[in-house]
Amino acid sequence: MTKYDLKRELPTSQKQQDFYGKIRVKITDFLESKTGRASRFAPYLLFAPDLFHLLTKAMLDNRIDGKSKALIGSGILYFIAPVDFIPEGLIGPGGFMDDIIVATFVVNLLLNKFSPDILEEHWVGDQKLFDALKKISETGDGFLGKLPARSLLGRFIKKSK
Repeated sequence: MTKYDLKRELPTSQKQQDFYGKIRVKITDFLESKTGRASRFAPYLLFAPDLFHLLTKAMLDNRIDGKSKALIGSGILYFIAPVDFIPEGLIGPGGFMDDIIVATFVVNLLLNKFSPDILEEHWVGDQKLFDALKKISETGDGFLGKLPARSLLGRFIKKSK
């Protein structure tokens, strides 16, 4: 047993891929609508499926240790959980903003622990966005360390005694 255990099993690889596709379609449809084009969150929303994809691929990477994979798994589960801080079911795609914050927090921790090349291999989004993640990581945990992501992830990680 590791120091951190996930409370729930991770979805299968196929379910993760299906979820990624559903997120991308849902957000793309929203961004093409009048409401989506007017949303102040529009430029950030497509970051959600790319971060989800990065986390799922990092989970399978054998260069990443078990403790880090527990954290990654928690980030994946936060995306998939039907109830979270800002539920997508209530406010639509704008509800992915908290998922983006949690995933960015996880990726920041990974970038501080592992070579950025490892994560860059799994990145499928806009390169400028990944470069921005690296830049945030290089400035330390100043901004991201102040976000409530650690307590949000705590719902999914159980410390063993």
